[in-house]
Amino acid sequence: MSDTEIATVAGGCFWCTEAVFKQLAGVERVTSGYAGGRVENPSYEAVCRGETGHAECVQVEYDPDVLSYEDVLTVFFSTHDPTTKDREGPDVGSQYRSAVFYHGEAQREAVEAFVDDLQSAYDDDIVTEIAPLETFYEAEAYHQDYFEKNPNDAYCSVNAAPKVEKVRKQFQELMAA
Repeated sequence: MSDTEIATVAGGCFWCTEAVFKQLAGVERVTSGYAGGRVENPSYEAVCRGETGHAECVQVEYDPDVLSYEDVLTVFFSTHDPTTKDREGPDVGSQYRSAVFYHGEAQREAVEAFVDDLQSAYDDDIVTEIAPLETFYEAEAYHQDYFEKNPNDAYCSVNAAPKVEKVRKQFQELMAA
């Protein structure tokens, strides 16, 4: 097995984003957390109140021999609306913004090219923030594996489950066995 790589993406509520990536082949670990803010060690409550500038995001640790960074971006952009500023589904606020926090120049170049190519598929401009990852703060323990632990939660049933199902249908070749 090769060394793993890390992608950090924000596409609305991290429960939904985490659930989507956990089902992909080559994914070693998905961690919900916060990035892109100005406060050290933010709490979920402070992030939700919009006090920290952070986005709810996930770090996806994956095997690049099984899953490429382009695959990660393809799944990411297919499971949220990158043309809506500071909103995904019922969640509104800068903490739910679309963002890719890149790890190094290769990822920056890849995501910028990906967004440039993807723009023609949308009538509205893609507003996804593309920024270097400065610091990732792991979310509180009860947020980790939330969809998996709470499949009957009303929010998960209405918001996460359809995204998970979409990825299962649309990206069968990327599914874990």
